[in-house]
Amino acid sequence: MKKNIIASLLLVLAAFTAHAQKFRPLDKSPRDIAYFPDHFAHDRKDGDKALVKVSYSRPALKDREVFGKLEPYGKVWRTGADEATEIKFYQDATFGGKKVKAGTYSLFTIPGEKEWTVILSSDLDYWGAYKYKEANDVLRVTAAPKPAAAPIENFSIVFEKVSDTSAKMFMGWDKTVVEVPVTF
Repeated sequence: MKKNIIASLLLVLAAFTAHAQKFRPLDKSPRDIAYFPDHFAHDRKDGDKALVKVSYSRPALKDREVFGKLEPYGKVWRTGADEATEIKFYQDATFGGKKVKAGTYSLFTIPGEKEWTVILSSDLDYWGAYKYKEANDVLRVTAAPKPAAAPIENFSIVFEKVSDTSAKMFMGWDKTVVEVPVTF
């Protein structure tokens, strides 16, 4: 009887061990989402639906010089880390003064000292900007970089409400902030 109980316990233990899962550790550049209207804002009304959502990874500064060094001027950047950043418009919009249809796009940028190019691309679901193809650009707009009030440790995107149907999208990292107006 004692041998049967021990054998049964060993079989149960073996069964649980055989099905144990290995989970990946946390990413070094965690994923985040920016919404407009902001789903976490205090003035948000119940039933407010997002007009735009940006899904991106947030690399850390870690005492590095970012623009011009880590992210060279004049080269296409995935605008974050890891997977290419994606922006989803839930309805037709104007992005940086240019019309864009509702849908999901990759968001790329080309940093520059005096001007940034912000790109919406029809290419989706790939890592980085290594397979970026200019032929798949849906639109390009330019924006002037501005100095940040204080260094920004993790790359960040946020929408600042201008009205119920318009916002400014800010992208910031290190000592740089770039602004793109969005209207619906």
